[in-house]
Amino acid sequence: MKPFPSDPALERLRAVFADVPSVLVCYSGGTDSALVLAVAHALLGDRAIGMTAVSPSLAPSERDEAVQVAKEIGARHELVASNEIEDESYAKNGADRCFHCKSELYRIAEKKRVEWALAVTMNGTNTDDLGDYRPGLEAAKNASVKSPLVEAGLDKAEVRRLASLLGLRVWDKPAAACLSSRLPYGTRVTRERLEQIATFEAGLRQLGLRQVRVRWHGLPEDRGAFARVEVEKSELLRAFEVRDAIVAAGKSAGFVYVTLDLEGYRVGSHNAVLVGKSLRVLS
Repeated sequence: MKPFPSDPALERLRAVFADVPSVLVCYSGGTDSALVLAVAHALLGDRAIGMTAVSPSLAPSERDEAVQVAKEIGARHELVASNEIEDESYAKNGADRCFHCKSELYRIAEKKRVEWALAVTMNGTNTDDLGDYRPGLEAAKNASVKSPLVEAGLDKAEVRRLASLLGLRVWDKPAAACLSSRLPYGTRVTRERLEQIATFEAGLRQLGLRQVRVRWHGLPEDRGAFARVEVEKSELLRAFEVRDAIVAAGKSAGFVYVTLDLEGYRVGSHNAVLVGKSLRVLS
């Protein structure tokens, strides 16, 4: 095993694995879970396995990058099918949608953990995640999933620093929540809508925009949808400069109207409607 760089935060994370003989890492390919997988692999070798759940809510580009990063780490990586979209509790997209998604993920992880004869299951939750509305955390608790980044007291900034220290190319990767988070609560999750969102977001990245969210909003009487595009505030000027190309990409993906959110991308904007407001159901 290659020696770890000398770093107090990294030592705290390493200490979480002290009594862990083997582990299944719920691995999305993002910075957080990539760091957990990299440390687990460095300490445990083939006794650490990264598992990525593949479903319509995972953009194809995210799946492909997860595969590539796991190869670069050198860790065993398994893709497994997840069918949360078939669960009505998930598909109706209530405020607890994430709970049902993560419950399905951890149900699959537990089955695979037993099948692969591994001791524990871990995720990539960091301490910053504890401050937002995240019902998936309750699912992790119910499934007895360990959160080593939380146990080591690591926030997102520290996670990125350590990922850079270990040479992970995703150290500065923009946050990438599941595609279902682009649909307003109460708007039904369908394969077609997720594909529409994924197609448009891929088009935005081809235009050179890095941190993007396509928020899907339905039009009255089922006359299609309009897209509310969020980009990093530092990219707003660039987005405006290529606005014609953005509109073309959005309409090519099937949106009737394309708008640019002038507040820019911000964490938790999806949850803004939960405070003192009722949810309108859009089937």
